[in-house]
Amino acid sequence: MGDTRWKTSVTVAAIVECEGRYLLVEEQTTDGLRLNNPAGHLDPGESPLEAVVREALEETARAFTPRALVGVYLSRVQRNDPPTDITYVRIAFSGDVSEPLPGRALDPAIVRTLWMAPDELRANAARHRSPLLMRCIDDHRAGRRYPLELVVTDPSVYGGTP
Repeated sequence: MGDTRWKTSVTVAAIVECEGRYLLVEEQTTDGLRLNNPAGHLDPGESPLEAVVREALEETARAFTPRALVGVYLSRVQRNDPPTDITYVRIAFSGDVSEPLPGRALDPAIVRTLWMAPDELRANAARHRSPLLMRCIDDHRAGRRYPLELVVTDPSVYGGTP
């Protein structure tokens, strides 16, 4: 008998602001070209901090240094075609990025990175990959910053990585 317990999909997101503009990715999805924060899924054996650093690097070709937790978010995607019902837990971190790393390619689904002001992003709401994209940016703009120590991992499993 299969496991019928409800499960969530854990994701991480990097919230990066510079001079009032936010770093975003434009990515090809099954719904077409969409905008998102640099974000992705937690891999097995990976802490949320390790995941956000990896995802930001893969999607932007920039080194990401987390500075604070912006928030933990719950979102649900339901569709009829194909039948989909997924609940996501997003852990969003704010931080800084390096300049693009020479020779580093973007993930294949990422078309480009871009910097957008909140008003520009709101004007493109139909292109958001996630309803959490704008919420994370709004929370960041509102000054929501929590210590990274709030995200705790078991050192016996994650080798002491926070």
